Amino acid sequence: MSRTGELKIRDVRTHPVVAPLPTPVTTSVGAITEAPLLLIDVETEEGVTGRAYLFAYQRFALRPLDDLVRSLAELIKGDWVAPFEIDRELRAGFTLLGGARGLAGLAVAGIDMALWDALAIGRGVPLAVLLGGRPKPIPAYNSLGMVSARVAAGEAAKALEGGFRAVKIKIGWPTLDEDLAVIRAFRKNLPGDAALMVDFNQSLTATEAIRRGHALDGEGVAWIEEPVRADDFASCARVAAALTTPVQIGENFAGPQDMHAALRADAADCVMPDVQQIGGVSGWLRAAALAQAAGKEMSSHIFVEISAHLLAVTPTCHWLEYLDVAGGVLQEPLRIANGLAQAADRPGSGLAWDAAAVERYRVG
Repeated sequence: MSRTGELKIRDVRTHPVVAPLPTPVTTSVGAITEAPLLLIDVETEEGVTGRAYLFAYQRFALRPLDDLVRSLAELIKGDWVAPFEIDRELRAGFTLLGGARGLAGLAVAGIDMALWDALAIGRGVPLAVLLGGRPKPIPAYNSLGMVSARVAAGEAAKALEGGFRAVKIKIGWPTLDEDLAVIRAFRKNLPGDAALMVDFNQSLTATEAIRRGHALDGEGVAWIEEPVRADDFASCARVAAALTTPVQIGENFAGPQDMHAALRADAADCVMPDVQQIGGVSGWLRAAALAQAAGKEMSSHIFVEISAHLLAVTPTCHWLEYLDVAGGVLQEPLRIANGLAQAADRPGSGLAWDAAAVERYRVG
């Protein structure tokens, strides 16, 4: 590789941890009670360390994800920090294996995020500035799990703590009546100007999604998220065309090519890529260009620290989803003020590990 950057990669270190979640997240397809995270440090010859983390969702995925990142790291030691070029080369290695999808795609994205962090730190600027923008306040919503109607009043009050003016709840209860009861209970206990989003987590057929969606059209819901299987863009398009309420998808786009296919199918009214699924910072920038070209508002999915920087340079920036999965191992978790997320105004993406917490939660 020819010299295209100011920093040279000396080593890549990983730290698998299982961090606590402040509140377990229950969905219609299961519960997430802990945060299996792979922390990544890209160390350079110049003394700069770029950081990123990956969310494995399940403990069993943490070790193979760690093995993949370590193996890929051997291919880039000694290279210059050139994220686009390294992304292309690493992904090319998976061509005959069906492409860099699944854990392979996550591993490449984790390295990509750490490289961009190192590049911004080396330049002495926040990531948003390196990407041509600046850190700025981004509207954020508090993301909750499934909450029953009987406890909705208390949960709505807690969800607004910290100044949130928007909340998302998981639905997909056994019956439509239960979904409606939860939505109405939440709406009753939110300020009139607060936004309420709902997420089915892919739990419905297209026919059932249209039936329930029609019932939700009069409930003042800001969007209906992932009503059907995430990769079934034809069914997503059927649902989106049938409903008045906007349909939101995107957290499961496996790279910009998936997003491009979804946009071509008119599968949603708005999109919300996940930075580790879409391909790291490099993939996000490509996705943001697709959203701009299609005129689709673009939100983020978890990864709040880096997403705050990326949304700051996203032309169709919409909402930041606030679900803090890494705060337990960070020195300074992202905070919300007056319903807004503010990216760290220091070099890089703002990630700094809490060394004591990392040792406490380390596994393997």
